[in-house]
Amino acid sequence: MATLEIGGIDCQRLAEISGTPLLVYDEAKIEQQFTAATENFQSDQFETEVVYAAKAFSCKAIFEKVRQAGAGLDVVSGGELYCAHQAGVPMEKVYFHGNNKSEEELKMALELGCGTIVLDNKMECQRLTELAAQLKKPIQVLLRVNPGIEAHTHEYIRTSGSDSKFGISIAKKNEIKSLVSQAMLSDYVQFKGFHSHIGSQITETTAFEEALAIMLGFIREMRDDYNIQTRSLSIGGGFGIRYTADDKPIPLGEMADILARTCEKLSAEKGVRLEKLLIEPGRSIVGEAGYSLYTVGYSKDTDTKHFLFVDGGMSDNIRPALYQAEYSCDIANRLGEPKNKTYCVAGKNCESGDILVKEAELPDTAREGDLLVMYATGAYGYSMASNYNRAGRPEVVFVKDGKARRVLRRETYEDQLRLDTDEQLTI
Repeated sequence: MATLEIGGIDCQRLAEISGTPLLVYDEAKIEQQFTAATENFQSDQFETEVVYAAKAFSCKAIFEKVRQAGAGLDVVSGGELYCAHQAGVPMEKVYFHGNNKSEEELKMALELGCGTIVLDNKMECQRLTELAAQLKKPIQVLLRVNPGIEAHTHEYIRTSGSDSKFGISIAKKNEIKSLVSQAMLSDYVQFKGFHSHIGSQITETTAFEEALAIMLGFIREMRDDYNIQTRSLSIGGGFGIRYTADDKPIPLGEMADILARTCEKLSAEKGVRLEKLLIEPGRSIVGEAGYSLYTVGYSKDTDTKHFLFVDGGMSDNIRPALYQAEYSCDIANRLGEPKNKTYCVAGKNCESGDILVKEAELPDTAREGDLLVMYATGAYGYSMASNYNRAGRPEVVFVKDGKARRVLRRETYEDQLRLDTDEQLTI
């Protein structure tokens, strides 16, 4: 009876030391993905930059990996920005996204020397130009534009339609021109170009190629009609990964190369010359490097299902409940045994929707105390974890070459109470 190893370490040993639920990252896999992206996203016609999307998974340890890879960093909140600063990420390589950045967050970005702010709307542009002038802090900006591509993915993670909460529709050229002109009038704000992002978990190239064609055509129109010169273009991220056997994603390195070559070809066809092209992988860097380990508890048979309960659930991975995300799993300490029974793997949170894997083919010998592993949980698991039912966030360890290190400790009951207070407010 074989047991799963990650990074040369027996999973049962990891569970014995750190407990469960436990999120384990294969550190070498993360490094390989960064290398695949940076080495293949190259061009002799324009500069390129790989920008890691922090929302997929953020902590000081992963930001240190970003710094070591020489990549940029996409942050979407003051918290991610602060963590990046504490981790030593060069601030000039940080891109601050978001549709409703607060004044405090914008001030923080300016004072820390954040390299680029991705503007979302006209009100934000006005606020930023005022703050930059008050603080006398220079800042580069990209403007987020929605190319109108309907990517084949879940409606919750499509981001570029005309009714998206993000960015400005590409059809509103006069509004875009006005916003860019407003930024260019500032002595402190430097307009660099445009940003687009069409969705997440996209496993084919067609939508990205179409988005590049639309954006480059748009850049030419803005140049010819309004004399707006675009130096940089970010095509965003959203590159899919393999969650189940049905997923057939394009490897990240191949996708990066295709996008660089496509941009070279389309730039020549449309008579557009860029200085820089950016991509923003997040899920595709860390997703498949992550493994969630759970201890099997009780089991129960109903009229139609065989339930297998585990000691985690939607509090540490809400994706299945939120948008029906699918995962594959195994009994980590029973690899090689026949998978001859279909289980519904459910969590312990007090919700009927707390289902991690609806139909999991596992050995019929699965029993209480076994170790269940869910694959490809490295993106949007920990970063979306909560204290629902007062569950604590899981411990996170990095493993490599037979060595393990704790990068996020398990949240205790005491940790959860640290914000409780009974302070009288002066009204």
